[in-house]
Amino acid sequence: MNKFSEMQAFVAVADTSGFSAAARQLDLAPSSVLRLVDALEERLGVKLLQRSTRSVTLTEGGRDFYERVVDILQRLESADLAAAALEQEPQGVLKVTAPVTFSTLYLAPVCRELHRRYPLLQLELQLSDGVSNMIDESIDVAVRIGAVGDQPNVIARRLATHARVICASPQYLGRHGPVLRPVDLLAHTCLQFSYDGPRRGWRFRRRGDAEGNIEEINVQGNFFANNAEMLRQAALSGRGVVMLARWLVGEDIRAGRLVPLLEDYEANPGAMEVGIHAMYPANRRGSVKVKAFIDLLMEQLSAHPGVVEA
Repeated sequence: MNKFSEMQAFVAVADTSGFSAAARQLDLAPSSVLRLVDALEERLGVKLLQRSTRSVTLTEGGRDFYERVVDILQRLESADLAAAALEQEPQGVLKVTAPVTFSTLYLAPVCRELHRRYPLLQLELQLSDGVSNMIDESIDVAVRIGAVGDQPNVIARRLATHARVICASPQYLGRHGPVLRPVDLLAHTCLQFSYDGPRRGWRFRRRGDAEGNIEEINVQGNFFANNAEMLRQAALSGRGVVMLARWLVGEDIRAGRLVPLLEDYEANPGAMEVGIHAMYPANRRGSVKVKAFIDLLMEQLSAHPGVVEA
């Protein structure tokens, strides 16, 4: 019996809290798993598991050993995958889900380049502003904008911030005057995102305010939409002031189609920390096709400095 098999058996028992469940996971007989763990404890001279008729738990020494062994096994797996990836080209089906508007702006070039570089790769792109269950739907990569939370068995890689910008068209500002302070918005028509719950005010914090004082303005307006692109189009047509993500309106601001307002303030404080992430199941770690997609997406986003910030 080798040390690797012993460690695998021990970790499986600890993860499943039982020899029978561990045996099923490893596709071994329960007696074989028991022998491997017994051999490990005998070799180390340490009792790793506390066993009873109802459950199996880790001893204090077992907990310490478990953390070290899990790290070793993960490193071995990563090394195996890295070695295999050296000779492997991304191929097969890659299932990706992403928000609609973000995809239109940033994923289309990624898809073209992905197929140019890796002709054996078949991309299946699902556009939705909802949140999919990655595990149940066998999704390889999900691009998420907003809080990702603590999701078990899912890895999140941060791509960029999610900074918000207050802006309006030059034509609108020419007719209605400037916006110098958040309170000035009360005299303007504001284009707002519609939520299922109660309407929300626009929140501001002066940049550099160490106290973090938040000012909330209950803006008013006559146009609501649950789609950011519709709000952008309304702003471009001069219908009012809007709060949108910098990645969406950054090019409009750069081209002069929209004018940024209240630049001394952070709009919707906390959104930058929320960020844009690429998420993938832990069992896809080391997947060359997942890595190829995320790396290309990072290349695309980095090509827009000042619009998409890391």
